[in-house]
Amino acid sequence: MTLPRRYRQYATPARRGDPVAEIEQLQDQMGQIINNFFRDPVGALGSQQPPVWAPPADIEETDDAYVLQLDLPGVNRDELNIELRDNEVRITGEIKEKERTGVLRRQTRRVGQFEFMVTLPGDVDPEKVEASLHDGVLTVRLGKAAASRPRQIEVKAT
Repeated sequence: MTLPRRYRQYATPARRGDPVAEIEQLQDQMGQIINNFFRDPVGALGSQQPPVWAPPADIEETDDAYVLQLDLPGVNRDELNIELRDNEVRITGEIKEKERTGVLRRQTRRVGQFEFMVTLPGDVDPEKVEASLHDGVLTVRLGKAAASRPRQIEVKAT
């Protein structure tokens, strides 16, 4: 028994092409749709603001510290600002677009201002905060306050 074929009214004939190019074209179109959806062409104050984005990050908790690692390729340490208020960390900066001599055919790397904010679950000792930038990875180590550190409690026999 043969099943009936269903044709779409707006179907276009299937063409064999370069599948990688088709996927890249689809990614570009989806990126444009998403950018247009989230873009605020005229901000609340009437000025056009560049979009602010958050870089990818890992947050790790050890016994004595919280460790943040952010991927920031191409950022100089002078272009970073790290603020600590109580147990809230705010990291801001900007990845500048590089000057090009040729025609830019595709751009998928993020440029512009970025902001990463996190509220940590415990108190941080402001004297035990260190930050380093190596191979495009920013590592911020925030030492826990003595009251926030876990303690081992001995159970006594009665």
